Amino acid sequence: MTTILKYVAAAALACCTTLSFAQTAANFPNRNIRILVPFAPGGSSDLLARLVAQRMTADWGQPVIVENKPGAGATLGADQVAKSPADGYTLLLAATHHTIAQNVFKNLPYDIGRDFAPVSVIALIPNMVVINAKIPANTIQEFVALAKAQPGKLNYGSAGSGTAHHLIGEMFNLQAQTEIIHIPYKGSAPAISDLVSGQVQLMFDTITAGLPQVTAGKTRALAVTTAKRSSALPDVPTLNETILPGFDVGTWFGLLAPAKTPSDIVNKLSAEVTKIVNIPEVKNQLLATGAEPVGNTSAEMSAQIKKELASFAALLKQIKLTVE
Repeated sequence: MTTILKYVAAAALACCTTLSFAQTAANFPNRNIRILVPFAPGGSSDLLARLVAQRMTADWGQPVIVENKPGAGATLGADQVAKSPADGYTLLLAATHHTIAQNVFKNLPYDIGRDFAPVSVIALIPNMVVINAKIPANTIQEFVALAKAQPGKLNYGSAGSGTAHHLIGEMFNLQAQTEIIHIPYKGSAPAISDLVSGQVQLMFDTITAGLPQVTAGKTRALAVTTAKRSSALPDVPTLNETILPGFDVGTWFGLLAPAKTPSDIVNKLSAEVTKIVNIPEVKNQLLATGAEPVGNTSAEMSAQIKKELASFAALLKQIKLTVE
């Protein structure tokens, strides 16, 4: 009889737990949500996080707060989210940088494939090769000739060691046979500031982050790193069509939740992102800045991350890029 009562009690507890999770998902969110951006304010990730946060706040009636936590190639903020409660109230604005970091950092305190629940990719953004406006080069061919004439004398800024910008820079050095020195920053914004002032001569940055300075004439875009030209910079050629056939690297930005976040909460967040990026006003805003709206499912984002982890592992082995 005692055994039967134990089974009944256990079943009742399991039922209550299931109902509790269901109610939590149904009422989500009922308090503030935090989106951690692992870069300094002003870059592409920061701009996208604030765009999504603003729309989520309006839709759900709960504040969605963006916090910047830059450092260690975007891994500090990622680590904090990985160790946060799995309840959907702490999210990471992740990017291609994080699948790269998994392969280049030797002592990463988390695993991008194990410690996170993918939510949705917000947008894909092409990168561009952009130089200080005073550099005497008007084409990518002229810049490569300049770099080869003075090996080790020019430098390029990035959003941090192990980021997509760093990877593209080393791929460029390898394939163009140049020796341009890497200078890591804690995000695109401070790197762009030094590019404008001439502290660094070159950047491989997203169009979204770098377009305002190009438009203002403070920097000069020489090429786009994706296989096709960007609608935001239709007159700027690709590396693929000029000096490096086959060169094709873009950057995705999306949301990750801590692993074991209930799937119905993850799906609710995913559906919200998809809704937001398909609002005509938002879609036009993203396209105008060079970003391609996505808004996919958790499963689709998960498959994309797994594919990238495998492809970057092979690529990074080839260019021998590691970060202590």
